Amino acid sequence: MTTIRREVLTLPAAPLGPDNPLPPLRPLDEAHRIDERDRAGLPRDMARQVGYEPLRSLLPVQVRDGYDRERAPRGLDALVIENDRLRATVLPALGGRIASLHHKPTDRELLYVNPVLQPANFALNGAWFSGGIEWNIGATGHTTLSCSPVHAARVPAPDGGEMLRLWEWERLRDLPFQVDLWLPEGSDFLYVGARIRNPHERPVPTYWWSNIAVPEDRRVLAPADEAWHFGYERRLRLVPVPEYDGVDRTYPLNSTYAADYFYEVPEDRRRWIAALDADGHGLVQTSTDTLRGRKLFVWGTGPGGRRWQEWLTEPGTGGYCEIQAGLVRTQLEHVRLEAESEVSWLEAYGPLDTLPEGDWHTALRRAEDRLAAALPRADVDAAYDAWLPYADTEPGERLATGSGWGALEVLRTGWKLPGTPFDEDTLGAPQRPWLHLLRAGSLPGPEHHEPPGGTLVARPWRDMLETTAATPLAEYHLGVAQWHGDDRAQAVRSWERGLKSATDRWPLLRCLAVADQEDGHRERAADRYAEAFDDLCACRADAAEGDDAAWAAAAAALGREAIGALLAVDRTADARAVWERLDPATRARGRFRLTEGELLAAEGRTADARAVFDEGFEVADLREGADSIGLLWARLDESPLPARYDFRMWPDEE
Repeated sequence: MTTIRREVLTLPAAPLGPDNPLPPLRPLDEAHRIDERDRAGLPRDMARQVGYEPLRSLLPVQVRDGYDRERAPRGLDALVIENDRLRATVLPALGGRIASLHHKPTDRELLYVNPVLQPANFALNGAWFSGGIEWNIGATGHTTLSCSPVHAARVPAPDGGEMLRLWEWERLRDLPFQVDLWLPEGSDFLYVGARIRNPHERPVPTYWWSNIAVPEDRRVLAPADEAWHFGYERRLRLVPVPEYDGVDRTYPLNSTYAADYFYEVPEDRRRWIAALDADGHGLVQTSTDTLRGRKLFVWGTGPGGRRWQEWLTEPGTGGYCEIQAGLVRTQLEHVRLEAESEVSWLEAYGPLDTLPEGDWHTALRRAEDRLAAALPRADVDAAYDAWLPYADTEPGERLATGSGWGALEVLRTGWKLPGTPFDEDTLGAPQRPWLHLLRAGSLPGPEHHEPPGGTLVARPWRDMLETTAATPLAEYHLGVAQWHGDDRAQAVRSWERGLKSATDRWPLLRCLAVADQEDGHRERAADRYAEAFDDLCACRADAAEGDDAAWAAAAAALGREAIGALLAVDRTADARAVWERLDPATRARGRFRLTEGELLAAEGRTADARAVFDEGFEVADLREGADSIGLLWARLDESPLPARYDFRMWPDEE
């Protein structure tokens, strides 16, 4: 019989640390944007969906950049669903990721299992880790829930057994979703029923890609003769499969540079993708036709790709690639989910045994025949039909608790969401001031000079902020919501009004500084950043004891931005003054060692800046595709960038 149980998975893990308390006001730094030269040649539906409400901002989500690279053994809560054939290990506190899928009869692991938990800056909001199967919802990129808890519970399964239900509220698009996992008795396949609901009275853009990490010494098979190739040069073009530019790209290790291959699966073909080793063993994923897209991501064998692979795990660990399945052909597109509607599908994950070598179409035919024998297409459709009536079943025993944001939205709207309850007892400290605004019409002020918490920016919350008492804190939050709504002039007016009577001025000054930067007023932005940092230091000195971790995070985030703004207008002495007031522990972090090198270079102390490289540093939150380390090195030394600092993903970056 299928069982669901709790376990503790112990791994060397780096702590996530505190979130960045500064609201992310700047445009989203997302690498997946199409060069305008390629738009005209896209199929009409793809072009429409590429242009359909791409994400402009992370708000209301905060950036998660407080992690480091100091790993120590840590117990992670896990939920294990198991039958006599398969064992799936799920991490509910980390986005509900499937960390392992083990086939018991052959004693084979079907996924790439990362032996460590090392956050890195790949999610839309920062912290992400590699390995397993993750559920990407929201917008182009890795979900903001990568390192966040989700709700989990037992639910009756269609075959009379139990399912493991995962559900949460996705905040970028304000949509609830669920993932139901079950293992029919005797099945070699894990079934996954997924649903996204739009309870709003308006259409909402949505996005989904199931991201599966597998060892890279595989051949990847998918039923297509063409693929949309997208690399870090941001060009999207249709290329042949399997061979492109004289190389068979279905072997991940044959590519030099990182790239996405979005397979053009014909409408009448079964949706599936597999990764098989040289002996013909591996994983296959298939689904109902709603999950249309299939993708291969490769890191490549170039120095940047190898460095990233090493960065995400431990030296000497085998590399991985990703096979994925999504709602549309590419991850550059978003789907229109109509008002008060939903989209759902079923996926199946299991072993596949067939030789992948040789002629492409012969290999595909062998794989499809083997898949048809192991799990007929009709059985997947039948499993979906059987699951759908159970999607609204209320959960039984609760196994994990996610965030309180869904509960807050349900309280605001009165929405009924059968199967995914967002109960009031999940409300916590982050929701408390907004619950007060909802029920009492006022926003309570912070105690003891605390840094302000996160902001809600959806129109109903903005309307409440516009009608509540115009305190400095309310004007701060209102300005952030107006900024997110692209009413930037009004946002600046709200922040300036709040500044007139604010005791703690630095949050408002920082927002105004960002507005100045976006408008090209760099000197005024530098002035406001310097004033904001002075005020933060004064507020911190007056704050009550016991909350210094929040202040340290605020000082680090604001200090980093202030130094950058001051160096941009050649005010090195002022930048140095900010640097000297940062906590010693902050200055020792790799990100700030790089900042120190930039500051030393700006002061003309080239030898000292070069010594920072010699002493060694690791920028834990280095962004995918970032070139800040290479740019500083080029100012200091004409020799090639040392390998330990080389994260470049494309030759044009050299």
